[in-house]
Amino acid sequence: MRLILLALLALVFPAMAQEDMPAKVWLEKMSQALREKEFKASIIQLQADHIRPLVYLHGKVNNQEVAFLEYLNGPPKNAVRVGNRVTFIEHDEPAYSIVSNHIQGVWPAAFSANMADLEVGYQFVLGGRTRIAGRPGQMIRLLPNDEFRYGFQIWLDMETFLPLRYDMLTQDKQLLEQIMVIELIEFSEPPAILQEAYKQEWPAVIDQAERQDGQNWQFAWLPAGFTVVVRDHHRLIGSHEAVEYIALTDGLANISVYVARAGASPLPEELITRNGLSLVSEKVGNAEVVAVGKVPTQTLARIAKSLTLE
Repeated sequence: MRLILLALLALVFPAMAQEDMPAKVWLEKMSQALREKEFKASIIQLQADHIRPLVYLHGKVNNQEVAFLEYLNGPPKNAVRVGNRVTFIEHDEPAYSIVSNHIQGVWPAAFSANMADLEVGYQFVLGGRTRIAGRPGQMIRLLPNDEFRYGFQIWLDMETFLPLRYDMLTQDKQLLEQIMVIELIEFSEPPAILQEAYKQEWPAVIDQAERQDGQNWQFAWLPAGFTVVVRDHHRLIGSHEAVEYIALTDGLANISVYVARAGASPLPEELITRNGLSLVSEKVGNAEVVAVGKVPTQTLARIAKSLTLE
């Protein structure tokens, strides 16, 4: 009877030997699994009252990562990644490609990167275990090291180490966003759709925006771990007004900063949308600075006020 009981426990929680594995090791195994495994995940993304079903496939063809993301509701919309090129295919729009090693809209890019980079902003803590999509999962908490970002919870499949669920939580534990797998299938070889994607001739990568008219805006302060990942200068359609765009990230939280000449109509100083996206506007000299992101409003305000022109 004892042997039968142990066998049943092994089926429910196949990784009993993982009891002492630190949280960081779990996350490192997740990162490796997202880069190397062949799998299909049917996913539900929840934001406020918005529900979005997705299908994500990943594999390796000739030692190169290939991924496919399909949005199941609304007009056809897909994204294909081959190596460091991501191509977007949308309804009634020409396909276009960008340089990226990640398809946005599923798991954060940091999930398949170096976990040590996240330790600047977060602590990794083991949580409990539960079943998700019929699979035993281990929870890992990512607790913020300061008040400038929100916390996260991740449940990892105890067999494959792939993520099963991902929650973004405010400082008072309110759920802002959730991504949950409802079916996970692992393959022994890349699915046929990925093999075909690898063979396709996708559109050339679009040129990056030219910045000869851009100004040298710099931040006097950023929360620990946040870095600038994109700078773009362009003119708005219609008004042709020059706008500077700067994208920041700590690997999990993303912040967009827009700088333009102050207009006659003032923007709201602070706004929080139903899906948790915060907006703050500040005057910096003759410029209007708008910062947007899923972080506390005080973080956006301090970042906007720290912007200087050099």
